[in-house]
Amino acid sequence: MTSPSRREFVVHREPINRHGRIIVVSGPSGVGKGTVIRRVLEQVPDLALSVSATTRPMREGDIAGTSYHFLSQQEFEVGIQDGIFYEWARYKNNYYGTLKRTVAERTATGKDIILEIDIQGARQVKSLAPNAVLIYIQPPNFETLEKRLRGRATETERAIRERLAAAIDEQNSVEADYAGHYVITNDNLDACTNLLITIISAERHRMIRPEPEN
Repeated sequence: MTSPSRREFVVHREPINRHGRIIVVSGPSGVGKGTVIRRVLEQVPDLALSVSATTRPMREGDIAGTSYHFLSQQEFEVGIQDGIFYEWARYKNNYYGTLKRTVAERTATGKDIILEIDIQGARQVKSLAPNAVLIYIQPPNFETLEKRLRGRATETERAIRERLAAAIDEQNSVEADYAGHYVITNDNLDACTNLLITIISAERHRMIRPEPEN
């Protein structure tokens, strides 16, 4: 009796998909996403934080291209019309947004990029980059979030109330906005950091389709 034919498999030493991934991290103000992201960047190779564009004036200590890409209001508004942003928003009379070229230059090298943006921006990115990985960091409860906001000692009472109201609105839409993506709870900084690292590692081993041209 002849033995069944054997199929030979090639072991790929390098990832098959060399195109970097867009990783969008969102969450309410005060949830600690900035701290979590900084810790992840220190531990995960080939990962960088996207530098946003803005129309706000440069401040002492700012470095163009590192702190922000500084644009005039006219340049930004023309850019909106030309579709050069993955997402953009206006906050306190200044524009903020993510330049497509900034993301493309990074991902073209096979390296991943994190966009730390709000949930509205995440929706915009999701519509333009279907393969983007969306991760929402939520607080264990709103009492904890309020405590963290007050602990900053930088917010007025009105600002705290506005941020809490915005967080509640976001939480009500998370189930729909993040279906098929990730929602993690920051009730412990180490655990949250490790979970985000695990998600990024898992996504790097998942086969994805090439991003459409925009």
